[in-house]
Amino acid sequence: MKYTNQVASKKRWPKRVLLLLVSGIIVITGATVGVRVVYNQNLQPLNAADTKPRLITVAEGASVEDIAAALQEEKVIRSAWAFRLYVSSKEVASDLKAGSYDLAPSQSVAEIVAQLTHGKVATNLVTILPGQRVDQIRKRLIQDGFSEKDVDQALDPASYAGHPALVDKPGSASLEGYLYPESYQKDANTSAKTIVKAALDQMNDHLTPDLRSAFAKQGLSPYQAIILASIVEKEVSKQEDRDQVAQVFLSRLRIGMKLQSDATASYGAVLAGQKSSSSFDSAYNTYNYAGLPPTPVSNVTASSLKAVANPAATSWLYFVSGDDGTTHFSKTLAEHEANVRQYCTKLCAQ
Repeated sequence: MKYTNQVASKKRWPKRVLLLLVSGIIVITGATVGVRVVYNQNLQPLNAADTKPRLITVAEGASVEDIAAALQEEKVIRSAWAFRLYVSSKEVASDLKAGSYDLAPSQSVAEIVAQLTHGKVATNLVTILPGQRVDQIRKRLIQDGFSEKDVDQALDPASYAGHPALVDKPGSASLEGYLYPESYQKDANTSAKTIVKAALDQMNDHLTPDLRSAFAKQGLSPYQAIILASIVEKEVSKQEDRDQVAQVFLSRLRIGMKLQSDATASYGAVLAGQKSSSSFDSAYNTYNYAGLPPTPVSNVTASSLKAVANPAATSWLYFVSGDDGTTHFSKTLAEHEANVRQYCTKLCAQ
């Protein structure tokens, strides 16, 4: 009898396993179909009736994550994750172009991605992108139809004597660092000087008394703060990272440690007409010389200005941006070198 029960049990067991497997397959298939349905829904227009465009600026070097987050924040798309997945599935991440775009909630993700990959920017705008140098802005203005003569006159600091944004700028310095990144309206009568003045006005709006006071508490003049903000602007893009990177550089300045920024060294090379390089020796190479470089190395955003004014309450002395875009911080050189070996095998080898 005992033997018979064992046989019966053995006969029933495979059926139970089969039922569990079938049930599992049904659940997995259902979940997969459900995810696919949700994904496809999130690729559809957020609001087919809302055709009013939002001006979205894609910064040079912006990641897919940055773009997706901005589109969702501006209520142009339904879902940032669906946008990222679509871009990944189409393998077009490297084709997304910087610029300012008129994008509406009535557009599908496919339509928006097509516009971004083809660079179909808003044509009635002049866009100064974040992290750009004066020479890059000069080139952009000429491409937008302004003559070289008008652009060069517009970029002459002497044309803006007494402008409140420039009160702390050394007299011999260019407008490097002061042309606030934004999209500016233009028409047939708009001059290059009008655009530059608008950028200076925007910069002045951000250089509030409270911000200047915060700079002073960090031991920086407004011009020094703009220099440091330009370095932070070029080094990292996320606000949390910028707050911590600003802390790293401020800590190094206080103890007399070199900043060792690739952004400054590369700027010095480009300024000398050389290929961008962190090994080129100039007054901007903060691997070779302590302290801040002579001038800003690009324009700045409110984000980087805020980071310098109110750095993170951390005690890092080192950081490295990994191959996946994550910034890794450390307190000692040994920890930093370990982070480089673990997280920056490709970028740091270039």
